[in-house]
Parts: sequence; structure tokens; C-alpha cells
Amino acid sequence: MKHPEFESDRLLLQHITSEDQPAIFKGLSHPEIIKYYGVHYDTLEETGIQMQWYQNLEKSGSGKWWIIRLRSGSHFCGAIGFNDWNKEHEKAEIGLWLFPEFWGSEIMQEAAELVFPYLFDQLHIHRLEAFVEIENTNSAKLLEKLMFQQEGIMRDAEKKNGRFISITIWSLLNTKN
Repeated sequence: MKHPEFESDRLLLQHITSEDQPAIFKGLSHPEIIKYYGVHYDTLEETGIQMQWYQNLEKSGSGKWWIIRLRSGSHFCGAIGFNDWNKEHEKAEIGLWLFPEFWGSEIMQEAAELVFPYLFDQLHIHRLEAFVEIENTNSAKLLEKLMFQQEGIMRDAEKKNGRFISITIWSLLNTKN
């Protein structure tokens, strides 16, 4: 399935290509981004694993991620996407990350508002899920702005950097269907 690209007055959401690997590496090696993110890379070459993951999502039909750029100058801001799309149960997991210099600029909210109607109306996803480390209050605030509801906490659900972390579960339902 070929997924569309999106644009607004301020943003371009474009397909991730191999040329984006340096930008993906810059993001997924940035200390402030990976602090609460599930993956990180120490070298540009290692980031090839992430690039392959993006390709595999599309090949398997289980998801899609987009690069977020500013229209003015095409400056790279971050990425947004969905994965673990379960067509039988009409649900998928949403993921996103943004460079710190854009935090508080509502870029991620704007990007989500471009992608979510596509997921709900075109792909007929009923439930979007987000899994957020309990200490990641900025992501929790964003999800609240996007009308997600926190459903609960998975205590000591994952091990990161040698310690157990708890994860909050969030969901947004498509109320149109």
C-alpha cells in the first residue's frame, strides 16, 4: 500500500528515504530524544537497522513513518508514524519524536492532526495506542492535547539502562465509526 505525504502551511510530512539516514541518526542519538525513546544508535551505520525497520513496516503492511520538515527551508524537525497495525482489531501504535529546539512549538500536534484523519478515515483504524515511559511528562501532555486518554500504568514493564521502568498506556478512539 502506498501511503500519501501530507502538508500544511508550515509542515511537510514526507516518506522516509535512505537519504534521511543522517537526520534519523542525529535524532536517535540525541540525548534529549533518546532519554525516553525505545531505541538509540551510537553510529550512523547502526542507524541502518532503523532504516530497515521503516522499510519492513511498509513491506509487511504493518505501518508507516514520515519525516517532519518545515516548509520554509525544509528543515528536519522529527518523525511521526504508526506501527503494529492490527487490521483484524483495527488498531495501531502511534510513535513520534521531535528535536528539542522544536519542543513547545506545536509542530508535533500539527503533524498528528495531519496524520490521524488518514489513519481513521482511510485506513479505518479504530484505536490508536501510545506507550509512554511514566517519567516522560512532555509526551503525556502532548497526548492529552491530542485527546488521548490514559488507560493505566504497566508497572516495571520494561528494563532500560539496567533498571525497570513503568509505562503508561494511552488510547485515542475513532468515534466516527
